[in-house]
Amino acid sequence: MISSDPTERSLHVLHIEDNPSDAELIHSQLREEWPGCTIKLVSSRDEFLSHLTGDRVDLILSDFSMPGFNGLSALELAHQEDASIPFLFLSGTIGEENAVQALQRGAVDYVMKDRPARLIPAMHRALTMHREQTLRQAAENRLKEQAGLLDKARDAICVTDLEGRISYWNQAAGRLFGLTCDTARYNLLQDLFRHSGPEKLAQTLRLLRASGTWSGDLRVAGLDSSFRHIESRWTLVNDDMGRPKSILLINTDVTDNKKLEAQLLRSQRVEGIGTLAGGIAHDLNNVLSPILMSVSLLRSSLQDESLLKIVDVLEKSAQHGSALIRQLLAFARGADGERTEIQPQLIIKDVVTLLTDTLPRTISIETNIKRDLWLVRGNSTQLVQVLINLGINARDAMARGGRLVYSAENTMLDEAMTKATPGTKPGPHVLITVTDTGTGIPPEMLSHIFDPFFTTKPAGKGTGLGLSTVMGIIKGHGGLLQVQSEVGQGTEFRLYIPAVLSVAQTGNSTPSLAPARGRGETVLVIDDEEGVREIIRKMLAAFGYNPMVAPNGLDGLILYRKHRDQVRVVLTDMMMPGLQGGDVIKELRSLNPDVRIVAMSGIMSELEALPKERGRLGILSKPMSGSDLIRAVQSVLPAATPVSGGN
Repeated sequence: MISSDPTERSLHVLHIEDNPSDAELIHSQLREEWPGCTIKLVSSRDEFLSHLTGDRVDLILSDFSMPGFNGLSALELAHQEDASIPFLFLSGTIGEENAVQALQRGAVDYVMKDRPARLIPAMHRALTMHREQTLRQAAENRLKEQAGLLDKARDAICVTDLEGRISYWNQAAGRLFGLTCDTARYNLLQDLFRHSGPEKLAQTLRLLRASGTWSGDLRVAGLDSSFRHIESRWTLVNDDMGRPKSILLINTDVTDNKKLEAQLLRSQRVEGIGTLAGGIAHDLNNVLSPILMSVSLLRSSLQDESLLKIVDVLEKSAQHGSALIRQLLAFARGADGERTEIQPQLIIKDVVTLLTDTLPRTISIETNIKRDLWLVRGNSTQLVQVLINLGINARDAMARGGRLVYSAENTMLDEAMTKATPGTKPGPHVLITVTDTGTGIPPEMLSHIFDPFFTTKPAGKGTGLGLSTVMGIIKGHGGLLQVQSEVGQGTEFRLYIPAVLSVAQTGNSTPSLAPARGRGETVLVIDDEEGVREIIRKMLAAFGYNPMVAPNGLDGLILYRKHRDQVRVVLTDMMMPGLQGGDVIKELRSLNPDVRIVAMSGIMSELEALPKERGRLGILSKPMSGSDLIRAVQSVLPAATPVSGGN
């Protein structure tokens, strides 16, 4: 066995020599150079093997020719035990031919006994070569270990020369780029990243040479021909002189992360729709409110029929815009929103507006909605989905055109009707009827149309879940669904939805009689939109009220404290800079628990969240018409209101 660095500690030499006189001269030379050296002298094969296998050996000196044992045999035995041990021949009779043979078999050198001055330099050279070989072998072993670790890495690691020729790749790189032992060394950087484009690659190399590092996103074609997104990091590797010699590339496949990121962004965009829709609705409703209220003022002061027609167009356009805003908010809130009190006529109008723009022109859509419909408690988005599904079914049944009618009225369900349908209760309901003049449903299919996955449509044209979803939503609302149909005569769906017997306090109810005029009551209006404040002020004044306006919640509270004895009603917007409407209402209640308030907002969820205080707190959904405004004020006025003397 041999020491890793014999030049830094005592040297251990195994000497094969059968001449004691020659051995003594050689040993004196060695001890003069290495005073602490250990020398084992052997002359037979058995002695040689005993010391070779049992002792530390840094170098072997051997005579070439000895009785019963020779140097070539010793060389072969040494290589069998440890081929790294330096083996030098020291002989007086080796001859040139034997010397060449010895070197070919692994001896590091040979020295003639008649030239003893060459011995020490030859030994130094042999020991230095051995040390370098040991260090090189250790480095190679470390590289192999590191390569083994790199093969376990999930990142694709490559090394190229400065011309871009691949000199190393780990297993992950082989999988990502499709490299094999047969093809890798013939690949260039341009081959690996050809799908990123030559300009991108050229720019990357320029930046790498300029700064020594580069990182960025690249694109490669995977083994399945799909494109993969790569996060790549390049480093310029220098030699001992500081000159660039190779490029190290570490590549992370981030394709799946990109997909997850895209899904997350889509999810965040959907989540943000509610906030965005709320902001849009607030601003647009503040734009539409003055238009709708101005229509009322203009209509009362105009006599020209042509101008009145223009006013009608303005009113319909503003109402259409309002319906679109409600649809946007309904979508943004989603189908899992809380159940609230809903005016059925509003969702019917929204659905009709949507279907009018989407169904073929050969289908006419009509409505027959009775006045003073009761409220229903439910999820507006789900009920819209029900009415749209029924409208789509009607469209499919009227390929050549026809009539689609949405009707609504109040009705009472008795025990006889509800007994056959578990989950329903007798009492007040709103009946919504959807009727078409289509092909109708055969009797043998009528009992199956609400079964999941049952459909009469051709393959690929329907899932069979539309009507089962309709049934599930209506049952979930505690309602009842009936259907009547005759082949060739059309179909009628009857939806009974439990009603809430309370007076609708929003300004979007179907108008009936013209609102009554005021008697000089003071009404405080708090709204941050100047246009809204001004048109409300004019509308209140036109109907006999004494308006007082404030541009924000703080100013409104100051005005109320100053004129609390005169103010009979406070109209406040819910969304304002600074003090919000909810905070304004709390402060007003602390000043006067019996104060009469009308809360205004373009977002129904804000109004629906307010406590129900019939006669003391009304809600007014923007945009509103002049009639809506006056009715909302009248709904909270005390029965007997003294006339104010003005500001």
